[in-house]
Amino acid sequence: MGNICRSPTAEAVFYKRLMDRKLLHKVKIDSAGTHNFHPDKPPDERSQAHALKRGYDLSHLRARPVVDSDFEQFDLLLTMDWDNRALLEERCPAQHLHKIRGLAEFLQTSQAPVIPDPYYGGYQGFEHVLDLIEEASEGLMKFVLGLWHGQQACPLSRGKNGTAGHRFPFLKMEVFLINLTPSPMWRAKSRHVHSHK
Repeated sequence: MGNICRSPTAEAVFYKRLMDRKLLHKVKIDSAGTHNFHPDKPPDERSQAHALKRGYDLSHLRARPVVDSDFEQFDLLLTMDWDNRALLEERCPAQHLHKIRGLAEFLQTSQAPVIPDPYYGGYQGFEHVLDLIEEASEGLMKFVLGLWHGQQACPLSRGKNGTAGHRFPFLKMEVFLINLTPSPMWRAKSRHVHSHK
């Protein structure tokens, strides 16, 4: 927990997607934990090993906690599950609540409501997380490109049972952060995306 499994994996996977599309100059990404459990520590060795088999290098990443400036600096704050989303919403200033989304919202075909924590599981858990993150990264890329091209690519936030508007007790804590190159188009659209309480 705390920015050593899911969120650094998401950061590395989406970084490669951006690199492949030559978009690294337009998007800034980072990852952080809602608790400072592993300050400056590298990602879990199992996460690193499984990711490396698919061509993602996590070795240079270091854990850090979410800080207050993240809510202002980043355009999207993507949580891995309902628990860390609830924690983030409790802390987030009201004017930035619309930036908080779940990474699982961007899954294309899988029906998983969250990206599960593989920390206490085995081999299959880390592979499953990679599968989901890779799929969600494709959906996220379509979302970002849709914003840049002026399309209405803003899917509604889903609740735990497929409904909107629910918050849940916190257990796991990881956050994936994205900052798009500032543009009037994104700023205008972001005002129309609201959190569901």
